Amino acid sequence: MHPHRLEVMNTIEPQLPALMEKYLIPIEENWQPTDLLPDSSRDTFFEEVRELRELAKELSYDFWAVLIGDTITEEALPTYESWLMDVVGVDQHKANGWSQWVRSWTAEENRHGDLLNKYLYLSGQVNMREMEISTQYLIADGFDIGTDRDPYRNFIYTSFQEIATNISHRRVAAFAKKMSNPNLAKMCGIIAADEARHARAYMHFVKLIMEFDPSEMMLAFEDMMRKKIVMPAHFLRETGQKIGDLFSHFSDAAQRMGVYTAVDYVEILNRLLNDWEIDKVTGLNDQAERARDYVMALPARLSRVADRVRIPEKPYSFNWITV
Repeated sequence: MHPHRLEVMNTIEPQLPALMEKYLIPIEENWQPTDLLPDSSRDTFFEEVRELRELAKELSYDFWAVLIGDTITEEALPTYESWLMDVVGVDQHKANGWSQWVRSWTAEENRHGDLLNKYLYLSGQVNMREMEISTQYLIADGFDIGTDRDPYRNFIYTSFQEIATNISHRRVAAFAKKMSNPNLAKMCGIIAADEARHARAYMHFVKLIMEFDPSEMMLAFEDMMRKKIVMPAHFLRETGQKIGDLFSHFSDAAQRMGVYTAVDYVEILNRLLNDWEIDKVTGLNDQAERARDYVMALPARLSRVADRVRIPEKPYSFNWITV
């Protein structure tokens, strides 16, 4: 790894308090899962749960597959925090700005899994034990996203991934609303808003690093796109399966519904190219110039591939779903 990584991270670190104030919400002011779920302390609790369960019966099979897969992904937060805490420049022992960002980001993200898990439990449509097995597997198996301890590659990954999760939750919210389930739509929509805010933060980090070390950041960008950005849930599995056996079926359900598709992958890449103004970056060495040429040409090539993607029409039978 290039030795400038730590120097650049340390140079940017004093800006983290201001960036946290910009991109994170004070805990006392933030929404909590209880705000969006039936309140067990009220006499109307059981009536509210009955209404929730009746509305849940109207949701489609692929919808449940996507919502459960999204929930499992959100609940794997221990894996994500331990991964980011090991990134160069993030000092968990001295509690510097970067480590405080990771903890605070994780704390906001943690609410997502809590909210969705409780909804699924109350819905009566989910085999919770099988879902919990998949969640435990995903945390225990960890995940390899090709970033190692490199902050440049990690921030490129998180920028891409946060945009992707925003798209997924936002579209699930739209489908819930279309299926006359406004409360679930609100839950998924508020999670999507968090993901959009987090995406802007990680994109800001990349932009800052590009100012100090443009060539190395460009090379990191090229490397991540050559490897292809994989989803955090790409190690998904069910009882009796090997690591990753389930992800393609989850992905097929998402593509059948239009929640997250190969076309979205290309559009996210285009957004990053535009927001980071990749075509205007100066001070690149020859190798980085070639890397820029590669990433600038990549959307057109990926679009041709996306046009040829064919999704299986028959849904996979998930252990998670009881309907």
